[in-house]
Amino acid sequence: MRILLTNDDGINAPGLEVLEAIAADLAGSDGEVWVVAPAFEQSGVAHSISYTHPMMIARLGERRFAAEGSPADCVMAGLHDVMRGAAPDLVLSGVNRGNNSAENALYSGTLGGAMEAALQGIPALALSQYYGPGNLGLDNPFEAAAAHGAAVVRKVLDACPDADDGYRLFFNVNFPPVRASSVKGVRIAPQGFRRGTRFEVEPHSSPSGRRFLWIKGGNQHVPTAPGSDAAVNLEGFVSVTPMRADLTAHDVLGAMKAIE
Repeated sequence: MRILLTNDDGINAPGLEVLEAIAADLAGSDGEVWVVAPAFEQSGVAHSISYTHPMMIARLGERRFAAEGSPADCVMAGLHDVMRGAAPDLVLSGVNRGNNSAENALYSGTLGGAMEAALQGIPALALSQYYGPGNLGLDNPFEAAAAHGAAVVRKVLDACPDADDGYRLFFNVNFPPVRASSVKGVRIAPQGFRRGTRFEVEPHSSPSGRRFLWIKGGNQHVPTAPGSDAAVNLEGFVSVTPMRADLTAHDVLGAMKAIE
């Protein structure tokens, strides 16, 4: 198996090392693992692409490249430059430092990389490690992802339905904020919504008096609806959420027919 890796935390992120180990397990001794990751952190860029300016790409080692762009840029660079003519069998994005459950999925560059792979016709998963009291104090807070990642990816690929001609599926996988030994299993879960918490800005002034705004997230331990992604994560389960890049609110189409 040939696997392309990217992330949004950057080429030197510890979560990428975890993902490389997961990919090596999946690829096997006869496989190949390629990395094209952002040269600098790209958290929160979602599915953005560098449409109006070029990006520099540099070879750092065998099958290892850094690009000055978003995760989606990195996937396109991997498919159409670095691996041109020999497309990967799978794209993995992550392992993100922090969860991409619930509304976080909409901001996530980790998911943006997986989404771009799906749009390019390649099977893809985004992997993220929830942080919390159960794993923040560990020597390796990615312990749950490291221990269970390869097995979860295999299960998803085995169960994934055949691709059709529409928007291809990609998968959002979030590992719970617990020790590897405390992971209770895997749950297929819809995307949740954390009520009463949202991203905000926090103003600060520099020593020169200039005003700056920092983006900050809300409480990540507010549970979502029972059975949805963040809820099962906080219960100790790995969540797997099938997604598509189709943003249509299909449930509303019929009700809106009156305006035609």
